[in-house]
Amino acid sequence: MQNNALSMTGELRLRPLQEKDNPAIARVIREVSAEFGLTADKGYTVADPNLDALFQLYSQPRHAYWVVEQDGQVVGGGGIAPLTCSDPDICELQKMYFLPGIRGKGLARQLALSALDFAREQGFTRCYLETTAFLKDAIALYERLGFTHIDAPLGCTGHVDCEVRMLKTL
Repeated sequence: MQNNALSMTGELRLRPLQEKDNPAIARVIREVSAEFGLTADKGYTVADPNLDALFQLYSQPRHAYWVVEQDGQVVGGGGIAPLTCSDPDICELQKMYFLPGIRGKGLARQLALSALDFAREQGFTRCYLETTAFLKDAIALYERLGFTHIDAPLGCTGHVDCEVRMLKTL
C-alpha cells in the first residue's frame, strides 16, 4: 500500500510522502497546530525536531507517511511508525493534519485505513494514538475506526498534553 498512490474524488489525491514534500507538510502541520493552539511548549507535533525532515523519518523500516494533494498542493497528511519505548508489535498513528478546506471529505478516514493496512503488513498487532480532547472530530473518527480509549500513555512520545490516548487491535 505504501508505494501506490490512491486517486480521490475530484482534484484530491492521497499518495506517499516524497522528499520534495518536506516543506509543504511541515507548513500544514504548523498552520493546523496554530489553528488549534497546539504549541511546541506543550509537546505537540509542532515541537518535533524532525518536522522539517519527515521524508527522512518515514523512510525508515516499518514507517510510512502519506500526503493529500489538492491541485498539486499538499493540504494534509498522516503516518504510521513503531511506537518508541514500547513493545515491538505496537505502532503509532502519527501526525494526522488536514487544512480546513479538505476536512469532512473522508480523507482522514481513507488515510487512516491505508496506515492501518500498512501496519498490519509490517506485522504490528496494535495501533496507538494520542490526541487532545478539543479535537472532537478526530476523536469521533478514531472511535468509528475501532480505537478504544485507554487510561495511561504508552511509549515515550513526549506529548505531555495529549490527554486522550487510544488503542486499536489490528
